[in-house]
Amino acid sequence: VQLQASGGGLVQAGGSLRISCVDSGYTFSSYGMGWFRQAPGKEREFVAAISWNGGRVYYAESVKGRFTIARTNAKKTLYLQMNSLEPEDTAVYYCAAGARDTWPRRYSWEYDYWGQGTQVTVSS
Repeated sequence: VQLQASGGGLVQAGGSLRISCVDSGYTFSSYGMGWFRQAPGKEREFVAAISWNGGRVYYAESVKGRFTIARTNAKKTLYLQMNSLEPEDTAVYYCAAGARDTWPRRYSWEYDYWGQGTQVTVSS
């Protein structure tokens, strides 16, 4: 598994952004996936998780109703659609892959592989 996140950028509050994470390896469909974020001076926090086939999703309360996690296994790609963005959403967003048979897989230790992160900045 080799994860590459992209799509971050600068957006105004209330706007939308979609970030992606591509796996250049061969076993993407075998892994549950998640998004985490880390704001300056803060610890990394869970954002959303999705099961290997997309049948189950789970969100942090802070993003529920605004963010949507999705995946396309044929393209080995994970997505995070972010709507109604707020300045508090500003962070580096990381994708992660986990093989453990746990759910909802919302802790960092449940993931085995991490992407390099993509910066999302929301201006007020």
